[in-house]
Amino acid sequence: MEYRRLGASGLLVPALSFGAGTFGGRGEFFGAWGDTDAEQARRLVDISLDAGVTMFDTADVYSDGASEEVLGAAVKGRRDQVLLSTKATLPTGPGPLDAGSGRARLIGAVEASLRRLGTDYIDLFQLHAFDAGTPVEEVVAALDDLVRAGKIRYVGASNFAGWQLMKSLAAADRNALTRYVAHQVYYSLVGRDYEWELMPLGRDQGVGAVVWSPLGWGRLTGKIRRDRPLPEGSRLHRTAEAGPPVDDEKLYDVVDVLDELAAETGKTVPQIALNWLLRRPTVATVIVGARNEEQLRQNLGAIGWQLDADQIARLDKAGATTPPYPYYPYYRLPDFTRLNPPAV
Repeated sequence: MEYRRLGASGLLVPALSFGAGTFGGRGEFFGAWGDTDAEQARRLVDISLDAGVTMFDTADVYSDGASEEVLGAAVKGRRDQVLLSTKATLPTGPGPLDAGSGRARLIGAVEASLRRLGTDYIDLFQLHAFDAGTPVEEVVAALDDLVRAGKIRYVGASNFAGWQLMKSLAAADRNALTRYVAHQVYYSLVGRDYEWELMPLGRDQGVGAVVWSPLGWGRLTGKIRRDRPLPEGSRLHRTAEAGPPVDDEKLYDVVDVLDELAAETGKTVPQIALNWLLRRPTVATVIVGARNEEQLRQNLGAIGWQLDADQIARLDKAGATTPPYPYYPYYRLPDFTRLNPPAV
């Protein structure tokens, strides 16, 4: 396993992390992801640790907290071997303290996550979304207090716009408070919006990308191709509308190239899609999920080898899209590109 620093921090994270969104299986939405129980989760953690995958990511909203509970049970007795990453901010109930990133909510959310995880500290705590109703100064101060109390060790954000992340970092710097070192983002061969603003920001400010849904919300598994119906077992039947939008023709173009490279390399379609991501600027770790051992072992096959320059260029071309204004001049016009070259 390759280990990388998480942004401008001293925390070393594995190139691949395990996403526990399939743990618990409560509710219609997360039930479509998976329903891994504690015994099954322990086996997946065993396999992960044997491969050097030491970071496990979850959130308080995953299966109404059951994901954290199952993950906590799965790592019991080996807490010192793992990094636990969780998130809060999204609503977990109807009450006024059940959503957002206000001081009271964050303190309560962290305490609840600690109980469910069965630990006294969280290695990486991330805000699951930007709370526009709470001053960023209050948010970063509350997070800094939690760090000083030893309840969390590193902080990050997830799904922030560029201005939201930069405003938060500026507030932390202005008040000498703990900075975000991670940004958990959607990024894949069929979803490259991250490259336009957030990647240059991450490179400039020392914020590492923790990539979620690296297979395009289950579309880059190798099972979805032109002129074929969705496989019966695909979670896209129930979750497609909740996930990132993907143009079908763009998806098929990318899959065509992935198929070509699979024939050339002897690797699978998802392994190639993951390997491409691992070479992108600012990417610290890519979160892979698995409902069973077979899926996990296949995902682990994305490391230990590299695509060559020509293969990467072919994938870049297949997945390329024109950025919106004001980004497209910096990608397409020489005068703009000379002043501010793209991050990739």
